[in-house]
Amino acid sequence: MATVTVKNMDGKEVGTIDLSDAVFGVEVNEHLVHMAVVNQLANKRQGTQKAKTRSEVSGGGRKPWRQKGTGHARQGSTRAPQWTGGGMVFAPVPRDYSFKMNKKEKAGALKSVLSDKVNENQLVVLDELKLDEIKTKRFAEIMSNLGVDKAYVILSEKDDVVTASAKNIPTVKTTQAGAISVYDALKYGTVILTKDSAKKIEEAYA
Repeated sequence: MATVTVKNMDGKEVGTIDLSDAVFGVEVNEHLVHMAVVNQLANKRQGTQKAKTRSEVSGGGRKPWRQKGTGHARQGSTRAPQWTGGGMVFAPVPRDYSFKMNKKEKAGALKSVLSDKVNENQLVVLDELKLDEIKTKRFAEIMSNLGVDKAYVILSEKDDVVTASAKNIPTVKTTQAGAISVYDALKYGTVILTKDSAKKIEEAYA
């Protein structure tokens, strides 16, 4: 088991925690991590791009000149792709870019990222993360106490006060243990867990 130092919101060490090797100590599978990132980005794409082909552009029903005898190349329509105002060759059409990953692949990607964070000392465990009121300044102080600029904060359960306090900090994103994004874990660098959220993750994926 990986042993990680537990800190409080003041950045002081208050103990240690043993993290399960089944979740935080697996061999990193870069292929699954890449697939998970591409999956999330692809699923966010609208796919609404559209351009007209020659059959969709209005006009062009009459031949611009007769077939032979003009000295020009033969032309059938002024809406052919080589004409100004003509249709587009292989025009993009609305499509769905999304694809699915099965549960084992998703779990493998998440475990790989969390294990890599442990290996790279980019995982911070807090004994708790509680705020009495919504205050961005207080949350920024906690990040400063931990020596962290960019962070992906994973809470054990929904906490509107903490979420709202972090909302206006562009380098911080919060989520819950049941909705972790591999892409965001990579994007925000340091992953911050509470002891409770670490336990929930182990229960779900171990």
